[in-house]
Amino acid sequence: MNYTVRNSRPSDNGQLGDIYLNERRQTFTWVDPGKFSHEDFLAHSQGEIVWVAEAPDGEIAGFMTLWAADDFIHMLYIRKEWQGRGVGTALLKALPEWPRRTYRLKCLINNRNAKTFYAGRGFVVTGSGTSAEGDYEELSFIPG
Repeated sequence: MNYTVRNSRPSDNGQLGDIYLNERRQTFTWVDPGKFSHEDFLAHSQGEIVWVAEAPDGEIAGFMTLWAADDFIHMLYIRKEWQGRGVGTALLKALPEWPRRTYRLKCLINNRNAKTFYAGRGFVVTGSGTSAEGDYEELSFIPG
């Protein structure tokens, strides 16, 4: 399926907040859902580049944020009904110089679907740590 990937607009913030809240509550089942709020998206994406993937009907299927100074992919969230349909890959292709540039991210160890997704796109484990949501692995995409 073809997606339109574009920079987000202020008018997208409500939908992006919905996606961020809903997907974290559905995915991070080991975290108290009350710890997540709709306002988290704007707070957590401050200073980041935000891309959205629109489905052919104009629905926002998912989004990705990048902390450009460190080539750090901070967030990549796809609506449940759009997962497994190429949205995440389309968003990664929007990254500057993808796939000829190194990018990093953190992925919670309990988030098996995300780990499988990133491994399938060439990301490898380069570190580990602990966050408020649990243990994570640092993953890096290193061009071959």
